[in-house]
Amino acid sequence: MIRTNTRWLALAGALVAAGALASSLKIELPTEAASLKPGSGAEIAKGQCLTCHSAEYITTQPRDKPLAFWKAEVEKMKKAYGAPIPDDQVSAIADYLARSYGTGGS
Repeated sequence: MIRTNTRWLALAGALVAAGALASSLKIELPTEAASLKPGSGAEIAKGQCLTCHSAEYITTQPRDKPLAFWKAEVEKMKKAYGAPIPDDQVSAIADYLARSYGTGGS
């Protein structure tokens, strides 16, 4: 019985210490170093893509990718990762990304 109480006290102490550490922990993210190119579809892409990604993640992708690649990427983000992209915005985002960062859109 004493051994069980000691374990519970040790666990409670560890939880209190972890809570104190977590409440004093401050994380500062770096400032955005890049921005998406202006153009038709840019606002939709900003609203959807930058929810999870930095603009730099998008702007550093290989430039030789066609519209089909970008559409597949947007679909992957939606289906595999659960990105809340409305179906009616998938083509607009892919077209913008292909025009701005790939080999051209439709």
